[in-house]
Amino acid sequence: MLLFLAIVLVVAWIGGFAVFHVAGALIHLLLIFAIASFVLHLITGRSSVS
Repeated sequence: MLLFLAIVLVVAWIGGFAVFHVAGALIHLLLIFAIASFVLHLITGRSSVS
């Protein structure tokens, strides 16, 4: 029983490391996109229709 619990915990640990590693890369890509769109908005300025 203890060996089974240890195996399950190790598999969950490895799976969690893989999932959060991919999620971390996705968060960095979204951050880069947000910063790029903010800088583009600052450069182009607000286009107001009057």
